[in-house]
Amino acid sequence: MVFVLLILATAVAAIFIVGSSLSAPKHNGPSTDHFDGKKFFTPNGRKPEGFGSVLKWMLNRNRGAWKEDLSEAYGQHPLAHEKENIRITFINHSTFLIQVDGVNILTDPIYSKRASPFDWAGPKRMRLPGIRFEDLPRIDLVLISHNHYDHLDIQTLRTLFGGHHPQFITPLGVKALLDNEKIAGATDLDWWQQHAGKNGVTITCVPAQHFSGRGLLDRDATLWCGYTIKTSKGVIYFAGDTGYNQSIFTQIGEKAGSIKISLLPIGAYKPYWFMSAVHTSPEDAVKAHIDLKSQNSIGIHFGTFPLADEGYEDPVKDLGAALSKYNIREGDFTTLKQGEVKIFE
Repeated sequence: MVFVLLILATAVAAIFIVGSSLSAPKHNGPSTDHFDGKKFFTPNGRKPEGFGSVLKWMLNRNRGAWKEDLSEAYGQHPLAHEKENIRITFINHSTFLIQVDGVNILTDPIYSKRASPFDWAGPKRMRLPGIRFEDLPRIDLVLISHNHYDHLDIQTLRTLFGGHHPQFITPLGVKALLDNEKIAGATDLDWWQQHAGKNGVTITCVPAQHFSGRGLLDRDATLWCGYTIKTSKGVIYFAGDTGYNQSIFTQIGEKAGSIKISLLPIGAYKPYWFMSAVHTSPEDAVKAHIDLKSQNSIGIHFGTFPLADEGYEDPVKDLGAALSKYNIREGDFTTLKQGEVKIFE
């Protein structure tokens, strides 16, 4: 029985943590330097660990401490619009409300209780979203970085579609998933393609070092990405999910020009030997901040779902150590609590 449960747990982990080493179905994708006719990949990037490494990790896990706490009060009711400044609210995990130039943007929104294909298994929510869903202002744009369950939450997207009818921006292949779920209004972008939004806000799909998959047979069948958001108040970079890749971050910084704010992942990084190909540690994120020449950075992808082996307090603590190591002021790279707002004038 123990062996059966271990295999089941490993299969579940493979779905929402590292995908599967099985072949992906044929994808009618473009002819690019990051698509081989069947799968997408990151050129000159580290490949994710395979299924054997999943077993090794599951058999040798050393989990840090997490404590469920759903008692904390929600954050303040957000403004309807922000025209004078850049207003960023941390909702949870990689979900941020970005308000600028009268445009309301959500990144990788997830309000579900689990980041999983199941409602009975998989990473469980340990903190409430920082904003009640019903308190969200009218959402204009939703940016989806890739199709993993902690970044593409179908139930949340359905509710957003029904109540807000936003424009969904997705990496190649993900629009088909939303169309199949009757969530209309998605636009697929390849790396470096752009979408012109309202009020002059321009979205550019940019590379990341990661992977995709929502089941055992669709590994890397759709693209993954980050986004730069060009506004009248400056450029915002949302990294999505990515491992550390100096050439990618340097290229994004050079092409974007001066980046005012970067949203960089700092969670799901332990054990480092297993996670580092696809998730930046706090130290990796600090190095990315330097590579990007970002004026300011905010940590994302932490504090909501226990996806890896670090404890709840580790990302913030390790970020502080990395900032000290690289002589970066804490005010230049910070973290927010759920519901906390940061305004950039």
